[in-house]
Amino acid sequence: MSPRVLIVDDERNIRRTFTMVLAAEGYTVDSAESGEDGLARSQAGRPDVAVVDVRLPGMDGLDLLRRLREHDPELPVIMISGHGTIATAVEATRRGAFDFIEKPLSKERLLVAIRNALDRRDLGREVRALRDKVGRRTVMVGESPPLQAIREQIRRVGPSAARVLITGESGTGKELVARAVHEAGERRAGPFVKVNCAAIPEELIESELFGAVKGAYTGSTQTRDGKFLQADGGTLFLDEIGDMSLKAQAKVLRALQEGEIERVGGNETLKVDVRVVAATNKDLAAEVAAGRFREDLYFRLNVVPVHVPPLRERPGDIALLAEHLLAAYLDENGLPQRSLDDGALLALQRLPWPGNIRELGNAVERLAILTTGATITAADLAACGIGGIGGGDAAAATARPGAAGAGSLGVGAAGGSGPVPAWDLAAVRRAGGLAAARQRFEKDLVEAALREADGNVSGAARLLGLDRTNLHKKIQAYGLGHAREGGE
Repeated sequence: MSPRVLIVDDERNIRRTFTMVLAAEGYTVDSAESGEDGLARSQAGRPDVAVVDVRLPGMDGLDLLRRLREHDPELPVIMISGHGTIATAVEATRRGAFDFIEKPLSKERLLVAIRNALDRRDLGREVRALRDKVGRRTVMVGESPPLQAIREQIRRVGPSAARVLITGESGTGKELVARAVHEAGERRAGPFVKVNCAAIPEELIESELFGAVKGAYTGSTQTRDGKFLQADGGTLFLDEIGDMSLKAQAKVLRALQEGEIERVGGNETLKVDVRVVAATNKDLAAEVAAGRFREDLYFRLNVVPVHVPPLRERPGDIALLAEHLLAAYLDENGLPQRSLDDGALLALQRLPWPGNIRELGNAVERLAILTTGATITAADLAACGIGGIGGGDAAAATARPGAAGAGSLGVGAAGGSGPVPAWDLAAVRRAGGLAAARQRFEKDLVEAALREADGNVSGAARLLGLDRTNLHKKIQAYGLGHAREGGE
């Protein structure tokens, strides 16, 4: 569809000339001889750009500009005048005019102004669409009491400059909390810069955080800024801070204490104004006791602690999350909107989701791709292998509330002799409490997934809904040395 241009001018010859020129260039043109008529045509036809004379009978061009912008803030308006003054141009710009052109104007000047205005409008629409897309992926969805408590914490801490330490299992949404803290503060207009400390090799973490001067190391061909400088005036999110080396921790501590950094290989001290929000899935107090994390840095970071509970501890949020994730995925990929029926939502709620929101998102994406009906059912979950590795019956597995292990993934126990055993309170006590029982159950699941994937870490990670880095950590923690790397 060709772009629509609205011409508002009381001179008939100008309207006719503009219409002929623009129509020859492929534009759809509408014209009006007064401000009132121009406003009515704009509201009825929604033009892509408007060309408005400053002097009009009745409502003048500047008043029309204001009314057009109130009706459609994204509409670019080009003002024209045969009696232009600097004061008029300044006032038009103040009221939101895209451009100001004096008469008589050439054909080329008019066409360039309109093309530029349309480019600006298209860019604005793209930015809005991207923001909507990002917003759908970063919004905190849920109404459970734990999530409400987190929102209240964010509301209180956001406007302050206090550092925040976010704890919780992988996949629980710690980055969403960090972004919400950033958006709730005075630095929301500044950058939000994320660093995954676990994904950066130890020998590169310092240059990544603080930057490096040219020639500081092999391959350093130019001086570059690190994440601290990139986040200046905004928020730096240090994800998986518990995996940072002690050497890098010392430099981060200095940056927090002094507000100063030095690039790797340089001796210039640079001031930085950064709010640091950190996150970890480790128990940092235990890491401090073991000598793997600096106690002084821990106290610097842990000003306001925020704990994000795993999905299994807020099952009431699972249905809301699943519906939100499904709608977002379908919309982003231009697929017809579908819904999860009550049976499917109930089946999802009864699963333990050891990979938390990340695992749930992967499952919902699989359903969106593999199902074809207008409504997704519990039978679709079973057909897609959700609720059981290798296509176990999700509906049947979840119909037994006591069979937490058997209904979760349908995998074998550590010894390979059958399903992961059901857990009751007596079994939990025998295991040494909830934490110990959870660890034992998790170890069994990891081992079973590795067996199912023939020891392939990538395959096991997909089955468990975990990223490969996180699964490697669990394999190391539980001493499971029989895993091997594999392609995606």
